[in-house]
Order: sequence, then C-alpha cells, then structure tokens
Amino acid sequence: MSLWSLLSDVVSRLPFAGTVGCAFDRVVEVLRAAVSPEERRAVAFTISMIALSAKMAKADGVVTDDEVSVVKRLLVVPEHERANVARLFNIAKQDAAGFEAYAERIADLHRDAPEMLEDVLDGLFVIAGADGLVHDRERAFLERVADIFHVSTAAFGRIMARHVRPEASDPFVVLGVPRDAHPDEIKRAWRRQVSDNHPDRLIARGLPAECVRIATERVAALNAAYDRIAREYA
Repeated sequence: MSLWSLLSDVVSRLPFAGTVGCAFDRVVEVLRAAVSPEERRAVAFTISMIALSAKMAKADGVVTDDEVSVVKRLLVVPEHERANVARLFNIAKQDAAGFEAYAERIADLHRDAPEMLEDVLDGLFVIAGADGLVHDRERAFLERVADIFHVSTAAFGRIMARHVRPEASDPFVVLGVPRDAHPDEIKRAWRRQVSDNHPDRLIARGLPAECVRIATERVAALNAAYDRIAREYA
C-alpha cells in the first residue's frame, strides 16, 4: 500500500468534526500492526508536516488561497489525493487546539524515531522559506516547536543556518564544528554528515520518498558550507 493510500485510509475514517489529534490516534490504530515501521513513520511524518504547516500558516497570519500549495512546496501530492490533504490541512487550521498541543502529540507520535523530529523541523523551514524569507513569527514558532521536540540548541542552530540566509550563515555552524577545528576534522565531519543525510538513508529510516527534497537540500547546504570553508578559511 502506498503512502497516499495509507494516508487516505486515515483521513477517510476521521469524524467530520474531528481534530488532527484524532488523526494521530488513527495513525497508531491503523498502522500499528498493518505495515512496517518505516511505512508507519512515513505516514506519521506526512501528517506531522501537514498539521504543523497549517498551524504555522495560521500563526504567521498568511494562508494562501490555494492552501494545499503550502504543503505542495515540500510534498509531491498526487492530484487525486489533494482533497484528503486539504481536509487534513483545514482540520488543523480550524482546530481550537494550539500548535503547542499539536507539537506535543507529534513528538509522542515519533517517540520510536526521535531523529524524525529534526526532519519535521527541516521540512517546516523549507515551507517557511518558500517565499524567500523566514519571518520573525515563523522563526518564533519553529523555536518553540524545537523546544517541545527536545531538539538541542546546537541542532536547531544547524537547521536554521541552512535556511535563514544560508549564503551569509556561518559554515562552521552548518557543519557543526568549532571554528578552530583542524582541516582533517572538518573534512571528516562533512563526509560523515553527507553520508548520514544521503536521500537513500533518510528514506530507509522513514522519510517519505515524496519528501526527498529535504535530504537533497540538506546535502547541498553541507557541500556549500564545506566549499566555503575551503575557499575562505583555508
């Protein structure tokens, strides 16, 4: 069964006046024994992205006319699944629960793969920066989500450095190495992170293939940071 078939099954069984909290519960119920952990994580990741991107759009005060386009900036949504994505997006946007309650449920949903929470944050930065700028309210939203996800300050700084004016960001922060690191240490850190963030590796741990943009942009940012260090700081 494909990611979108699984997601459709979850959404189709939601009550008309449901909440995304219901969807999270439904993910656990429907997928607990039916599919592999990787497939469950893929659906959980996709629901997480749709729910929090809706909350981020509401927090920022900007919701596009074609609201699914917010999600399409990251997810490759088949035409026949747009209605399900739109429904989930609108449920999240209209739900009286605040984004912090959503973030807590999402953190719990990914408790067996906490590394996916950094992927969720990375994807939200992609969406936030789609208009060329991560606005202050979006940044505050993402900082609070990172806090609820228990993402370290250093990890959040690395993620943000890849997205907020990356051409002006500190390449040492992007690679997570001290400025006085030996060139060999910098090269090892770069190679390790490029290997760890290869699209195939992220897909293997549960990142949907439809979200491969996260991995490719992450690797591109790592390569750009290493090249900049080699040019400017050698």
